[in-house]
Amino acid sequence: MGRWICCLCSRVADPLMLLLVLALGCDTSTAATASPSVPHIKPSYSFGRTFLGLDKCNACIGTSICKKFFKEEIRFDTWLSSHLKLPPSSLLSYSGNYTDDAKSWRLVDITRLTSKYQHDRADKRICTSLLKTKTCSLERALRRTQRFQKWLRAKRLTPDLVQGLSSPMLRCPSQRLLDRIVRRYAEVPDAGSIYMDHLTDRDKLRLLYTLAVNSHPILLQIFPDVEGWPFPRYLGSCGRLVVSASTRPLRDFFGAAPEVAADLALQLLAVLRSMGTNDLNYFFYFTHVDAGTFGVFSNGHLFIRDASTLGIIDKEEGSQLTDGQQEYKDIFSCLTVDCQSPFVSCDSIGEEHSLVMVCRELFPKLLAGKFLPPVQEKIDAFLQRCARGLGHARGLGHARGASQAMAELAGILKPLRSCDSRFAYRYPDCRYSDKY
Repeated sequence: MGRWICCLCSRVADPLMLLLVLALGCDTSTAATASPSVPHIKPSYSFGRTFLGLDKCNACIGTSICKKFFKEEIRFDTWLSSHLKLPPSSLLSYSGNYTDDAKSWRLVDITRLTSKYQHDRADKRICTSLLKTKTCSLERALRRTQRFQKWLRAKRLTPDLVQGLSSPMLRCPSQRLLDRIVRRYAEVPDAGSIYMDHLTDRDKLRLLYTLAVNSHPILLQIFPDVEGWPFPRYLGSCGRLVVSASTRPLRDFFGAAPEVAADLALQLLAVLRSMGTNDLNYFFYFTHVDAGTFGVFSNGHLFIRDASTLGIIDKEEGSQLTDGQQEYKDIFSCLTVDCQSPFVSCDSIGEEHSLVMVCRELFPKLLAGKFLPPVQEKIDAFLQRCARGLGHARGLGHARGASQAMAELAGILKPLRSCDSRFAYRYPDCRYSDKY
């Protein structure tokens, strides 16, 4: 009877199930154990839109590398372990791994433009100041602003559209620099045009938001490493996370061997020289430096790890903002800084500005107590004079300028570095070239 009922019930079942039941001879005990095996599911990240910041778009940086995250071609765990747990969202930066073929992996840095706490404060400020509510649609609120409405109507990014933004890069903007930003903005298909016709409304909001919060990823895009600029490679963005080539901060090398310290100091001087003199005639200067501003690649090559404090003066066109325009303030001026923070006048920045800052903040930590007394005394004496400012240092007169001051320190350091495989970026070339 049981067999007959089973077969009868199968008449109203799905045709595929009917075939299965018939094949098993309508035996209930057999049918109970005949469920198909479940395929093994590979563990994967449980990505939330909140972790990446995608829930905030289009008040975010971009989406160009999101597919890499969701396809697990970017992983946060250094050892590529199988548990694939996401790190805390409160961190400012993460070490990750990146692949194009799922076989070879390379280290990358995954960073936020500012801390999650600062982002949350900025988001709250947007809602409370623009819509008078505690929460809101950030995109809808920012779209209503006078500044963004001007961006929507603009065909070209002009100085008046960036006036009052807190980024040091935009305190002394030229039209030539702004054209370069539009032409090389990597979060949109490359149009090679100085006009913003290829930018959608969404693209314009993301570009404006990025410039307002932190111009670091924009600098990496418009001055790429493949053209010889001292920045890590920009790989893309997803929500409010930026992915770039992996680095070690300079602070990790403060205890390095004397020859390594001398090599890094010479590279730092070379970076400062290129910031003041380059083929494009832009003058770069720092508004702040610390032990994380510079970084070192695995091959020993030094570069600017954090470009957020870099200002740019166009030596060809000069600044096209008046002091009154610089002081203009709106919600975009206040996303990450105090709205009362004064701007640095473009005219107050001299060629020695960044060198003096590095002499005060970095060289003493990198070079202190590393060498034999005669050489160490020369280095210490130079750094003391330099730290007081080139215009006031006795024996290092202002007329000599920053370039001559850097040449003096380089002359002391060059005999101290070595040529071996630890310095892969210049080895074995250093064996056959006087350049090193």
